[in-house]
Amino acid sequence: MKLPSHLTIQNGHLHIAGHDCVSLAETYGTPLYVTSEDRIRDRFRNYHQALSSRYSQIQVLFAAKANGNLAIMRVLAQLGAGADVFSSGELLLALEAGMPAKKLLYNGSSKTKNDLALAVQHGVKISVDSLDELHQLDGVARKAGKIAEISFRVNPALEVPTHPKIATGLATSKFGIPYDRIPAAYKEALSCKNVKPVGIHCHIGSQILEVEPFARAAEVMVRIACELSGLGVNLEFLDLGGGLGIPYHHDSDPAPTPEDYANAVMPVFLAGIKAAGITPELWIEPGRFLVADSTLLLTRVNSVKSAHKRFANVDAGFNLLIRPAMYDAYHEVIVANHADAPLITEYTVTGPICETGDILAADRKLPELASGDLIAVLDAGAYGYAMSSQYNGRPRCPEVLVHGNEVALMRRGETLADLTCSMVRPPWQQ
Repeated sequence: MKLPSHLTIQNGHLHIAGHDCVSLAETYGTPLYVTSEDRIRDRFRNYHQALSSRYSQIQVLFAAKANGNLAIMRVLAQLGAGADVFSSGELLLALEAGMPAKKLLYNGSSKTKNDLALAVQHGVKISVDSLDELHQLDGVARKAGKIAEISFRVNPALEVPTHPKIATGLATSKFGIPYDRIPAAYKEALSCKNVKPVGIHCHIGSQILEVEPFARAAEVMVRIACELSGLGVNLEFLDLGGGLGIPYHHDSDPAPTPEDYANAVMPVFLAGIKAAGITPELWIEPGRFLVADSTLLLTRVNSVKSAHKRFANVDAGFNLLIRPAMYDAYHEVIVANHADAPLITEYTVTGPICETGDILAADRKLPELASGDLIAVLDAGAYGYAMSSQYNGRPRCPEVLVHGNEVALMRRGETLADLTCSMVRPPWQQ
């Protein structure tokens, strides 16, 4: 298996950024998420450089939904990132991580008035998803005595090569306003007294392994931007969203780079803004690309079993990594304590959850396994812990961050007491 540069095999053990996964599991227990800070820094710099070498006004907004750990968001804030936030919680996390309000965009198709009020209070720009939301926001801002800066989210009606549950730019998607209705939406916004349109936004989907769809989305956006300029809208930013994928199948998936993305998108963007006579900032919203391969989920084999196939039963399930169960997603797995042993036996790696679908990896050739062996699930840094739960009464596991020669917890493991800490006893049960 082809490994990224931060993963190595030394003396039969898998290492992440120079740290022995077996030693980490012995120190912190399993299950355990382990993240390389240096890998995230490298991924961000590569992405930013690919774009900024072609256009100086670039702003990277981290898709906070991918991984909301404050330690990770602080790293990205230090590098100059803002965030695409999808809830009041993500907005406050981004601010606490040190991301300035001016570098945040509050996205989403179903915001409450309290969500809108929080964004207005902090001066966070809002990606408006409907005319109903526009007028609610105008009222919220009027009550606060402020002007809300907005973009509209464009639905470009584009087919993209990804899982249908994460294709967000389809004509049938719940997100955004159909592209042909966008000029009318901006006219409506210009008539509002407490709303100021300053940008335009789209996002076509996630885990996209071709760059051509991003170029098509850019073409739609700059065409609309030109029309909006003619209406007198001063576009300070044009946000093309995120979605650049990673090769979960390490030996077979195409792996477009930020350079490939820039080569496809930037000529379209630059020609479009030149034709429109504008020089907006270009905003992009990578999430998965920045953090996914930075992280392993380490899980211990509880038992092995031979039935209609051979099972390796481990201590992590879809309570900690739901992507395989939810999307039929593929993650590479490595036996971390026998990382260079021959792959001689086919196993299905299953978790401890009371669901038939609790399968982390189906039908994989691995070394012969025994109770106590350590399995590393790769590319778990995006939509891993972020989508975890306490299902089946299982506390969530700790998260560890490694940086150079240092290692430290960035989230403690939950205890059984955490399962009930937010529960209250109804008065008739006293």
